[in-house]
Amino acid sequence: MTAIRAGVIGYGLAGRVFHAPMIDAVDGLELAAVVERSGRNAQARYPGIVTYPSLEAMLEDSSLELIVVATPNGLHASQAMQALRAGRHVVVDKPVGNSSREIAAMMATAQECGRLLIPYHNRRFDGDFRTLRSLLASGRLGRIVSLESTFDRWRRQPRPELWRDAGGDGTGTLLDLGTHLVDQVMQLFGLPEAVSGEVLVERDGARAVDSFTVRMHYTGWTATAAANCLAAQPRPRYRVRGMDGDFVKWGLDPQEERLKANNSTVTDTLGVEAESAWGTLVTETADGMQQETVPTEPGDYRLYYAGVRDALLGKAAPPVTAMDAWRVARILEMAEQSTRERRWVECDWSRKPEA
Repeated sequence: MTAIRAGVIGYGLAGRVFHAPMIDAVDGLELAAVVERSGRNAQARYPGIVTYPSLEAMLEDSSLELIVVATPNGLHASQAMQALRAGRHVVVDKPVGNSSREIAAMMATAQECGRLLIPYHNRRFDGDFRTLRSLLASGRLGRIVSLESTFDRWRRQPRPELWRDAGGDGTGTLLDLGTHLVDQVMQLFGLPEAVSGEVLVERDGARAVDSFTVRMHYTGWTATAAANCLAAQPRPRYRVRGMDGDFVKWGLDPQEERLKANNSTVTDTLGVEAESAWGTLVTETADGMQQETVPTEPGDYRLYYAGVRDALLGKAAPPVTAMDAWRVARILEMAEQSTRERRWVECDWSRKPEA
């Protein structure tokens, strides 16, 4: 089988840690080219590739079937649509666009061009999330009454020289982490009926949103997604309460930190979590409350790109759809509206994406 040749735009954190190594590690895909703003770091790491100074130069290579947009958020929409119009399938790092309207325009372009637009919601392939999904499917917690999903960090000093903290469109923690957390909730429980939340700037001198709580209201219960930059004592990654017990999981999936530490080398143990980090399940039995440790399923970001490969070959649906990304964006916008208006915002999912 001839491998699908892929080009990555950008070799910062996203391109270097999340995209290039996974493409390189998946059979049937070939990391063929990188657009790198300065230096030749990508070619030093992957000697067989070609580096280009611009997207325009990369698109002149007609052998590239897949373009991966791994640049700062403000460039995602324009670069993705440029690649789509050039006849390429496109993977876009999260958030796909800075607003639901921007994503809708990208979806329309993809449809017009007959190409796939695939969001990079890689945290569907975190080990802790895969474990939680399996546990919920088992029914051991009974009817769910509450889910709390948090991604806390201690970053006391804002860094406005970095685009994520600079302020303005495409910046801030809500888009950076909220996209992942909300997407995970919808993968587990579907579309909420209403949204409420607080989207805040907490740190002294901060220009961009650095704290959020997004509550997704379902019939009779609520799922909460939250993150901030002033958590000297982080909350559990997950706490799920049900009629038959609860599950608590601390700590983050190890893949990102290991890739940063090992020169983006992909191994079969990359997503294997230490036993000390496994979650705890407590359920009620005839003999009283029973506590047990739940082994964490290995995380594996390669599964995302294996799904992209299969989608491009026509063997499967994309691992993430553009509609998924649009719905996540709508929920984040509803959380911002709730903050401004201090009320719940009812969801109208009959509304179609509008550019």
